[in-house]
Amino acid sequence: MQMDNKQVCENYARISEGIAEAAVQSGRSPEDIAFMAVTKTVDPVLVNVAIDCGIKLLGENRVQEWQSKRDAYRSGVPVDFIGALQANKVKYLIGNVRLIHSVDRLSLAQEIEKQATKHELIQNILLEVNIGGEETKSGTTPETLPELLKQVQELPHVHVCGLMTIPPPCQDTYFLEKMEEVFLKTKELPDTDMQILSMGMSDDYKEAILHGSNLVRVGSALFGARHYT
Repeated sequence: MQMDNKQVCENYARISEGIAEAAVQSGRSPEDIAFMAVTKTVDPVLVNVAIDCGIKLLGENRVQEWQSKRDAYRSGVPVDFIGALQANKVKYLIGNVRLIHSVDRLSLAQEIEKQATKHELIQNILLEVNIGGEETKSGTTPETLPELLKQVQELPHVHVCGLMTIPPPCQDTYFLEKMEEVFLKTKELPDTDMQILSMGMSDDYKEAILHGSNLVRVGSALFGARHYT
């Protein structure tokens, strides 16, 4: 069940405090961490409540759902696309989203290049890494990441500015630590601009920040459990 307005604001304050504490523990400022509100299945009215409380970044999972809701959102708040992306939906995102998080293959990057060229702009993206090697999740492997990065860097209208991952559920921080290592190693590769590590969701955003994340994607902890129709 989704929250009411008061609960959303209370959750926002609580999560923001947790982000700030984790940022300080990791030797950074709270302002260094982006708090994304994931809006999948959430009524635009509640999304606007979150914006009024202080949310400055939205994350959308589905192109069609985003298209149906975008005009109802407060203006001026940037949107990132974070869901699995089919090549035939890319054209709807270019020029309309700040960042595409879920680029996991060269063919998808090439389609982004094609559409960005038409719009005469450079589209910022993150490369998605399947850090746990899970068959049910998309993403390049840590081993194939350097080659994919090299290939995508050759596309003039696509700019790789970081990595994204969804670690497997785990009782410890093994996969968070592993992803932090991958991110730091990737930053050292030639001609890279690794600014963003998008890692951490409702259940693990604090731990993710402690392991280098500077963008956390929070949905259910902010808006309540999702309901699907």
